[in-house]
Amino acid sequence: MLATPSAATPAPPRVGHGLAAFALALLLGLQPVTTDVYLPALPMLTRALAAPMQQVQLTMSALILAFGVAQMFWGPVADRVGRRPVLLAGLALYCAASLACTLAGDIVVLVCCRTLQGAALAAAVVCARATVRDLYEPVQGAHVMAWALSGLGVIALVGPLLGGAAAQAWGWRGPLVLVTAAGLATLAFVAWRLPETLAVGNPQATRLGPMLRQWSLIARHPVFIAWALLVACTYGGLFTILAASSFIYMDLLGLSATAYGGVMALGSLSYLAATFLCRRWIRRHGMAGAVHRGAWFTLAGGAGIVALAAAGVHALWAVLLPHCLFVFGHGIHQPCGQAGVVAPFPRAAGAASALAGLVLALVAFAIGRWLGVALDGTLRPLANGLAFWSLLTCATAWTLVRRAMR
Repeated sequence: MLATPSAATPAPPRVGHGLAAFALALLLGLQPVTTDVYLPALPMLTRALAAPMQQVQLTMSALILAFGVAQMFWGPVADRVGRRPVLLAGLALYCAASLACTLAGDIVVLVCCRTLQGAALAAAVVCARATVRDLYEPVQGAHVMAWALSGLGVIALVGPLLGGAAAQAWGWRGPLVLVTAAGLATLAFVAWRLPETLAVGNPQATRLGPMLRQWSLIARHPVFIAWALLVACTYGGLFTILAASSFIYMDLLGLSATAYGGVMALGSLSYLAATFLCRRWIRRHGMAGAVHRGAWFTLAGGAGIVALAAAGVHALWAVLLPHCLFVFGHGIHQPCGQAGVVAPFPRAAGAASALAGLVLALVAFAIGRWLGVALDGTLRPLANGLAFWSLLTCATAWTLVRRAMR
């Protein structure tokens, strides 16, 4: 059976809401830093390293796959020894891998270093989600997560602008220098300010038998299934944008690296606005009601881009408007989903977070492999992919999530 808290369970450490939200923003923000800041470099390194599209896409998809698989290791370890040791070890490894990416001399070495970077990034994200469950009950956790993802939105807003400027000034290695600096800053903050949040470790968490039984129970829980699928589907659409957008905006539409950074920043601004609305909707309508309403924006983005592409409209606004609408919906789904996947598991939040992360990563890896073949210099792959994930996200929000939360 799943462990449940008892009257004898010690209370979690006292951590102010502001400190918790800021720490979560930094830790979760490393994910868009690792992907978004790097995006303006993709067309440049394709030419500089004479790399085929499939290998260039591997620098994204291999990172995400390693990110998902490594969570299955970091999650149980964090449930046993605590969040802080895992964060310090993972962030140190992340910084070393980021520096190695900056120095890579060919595409094979870069793919290997990005894979290691993804495995290390997993420690930050899995511990961030688990920390929310350590400190808060589900609804309050969703509120704090929305605040944290507002901070993440600021990071995602600034990241592409800095990445575009760095790529314009220093070439494809410039954005990777910024990624390394962000990792070092996050490591320093965690070492200086973030206490341990796990009240009592679970000594059974890393034993194979109990660990497999725990994952089996989590994977069958209807609340977990609903929220994990929602997070995976909405991120599937976002990853389609991330992995394809630089080639669409820069190669097809002719934007410079700096202008492309500005376009991605507009998408991040849309996401940031949605996180503020999400907090209001959670208070008024609950988590399920919030994602039900957010799904209309998701559907508008996916349907809009495929309709415009089918009509032969290839103007900047015809890509950017659906992009922003989808990302707005993502800003509603993500805070609720991140809190929802760990909500039923107060003593196994790390394991639940890891399993949800694995599902998300498998989806993103499959998208990356598909785009490596599908990108053909037209808008069709981005439009069709975004429409597909929009439909799946809406179906999950309007059926599984509503049913599970009843």
